[in-house]
Amino acid sequence: MNGPAGKYAWTATVGEKGQIVIPKQARELFGIKPGDTLIILADEKQGIAIPPKASFSEFYERAFGGGEK
Repeated sequence: MNGPAGKYAWTATVGEKGQIVIPKQARELFGIKPGDTLIILADEKQGIAIPPKASFSEFYERAFGGGEK
């Protein structure tokens, strides 16, 4: 089954310490290396997003901007 171009889905297992392993294909695609910092964004209704740190501003605005304070 082929998905839309540029869209990906992977699975990860949460370990006993709450850690997850980012799949190799995802690390390679996004250039994630050991020691890199990732941002975890969460919304109780929409779920969790893990954008690259470099794009944090754009993701933050999309996730939390534009609404009432």
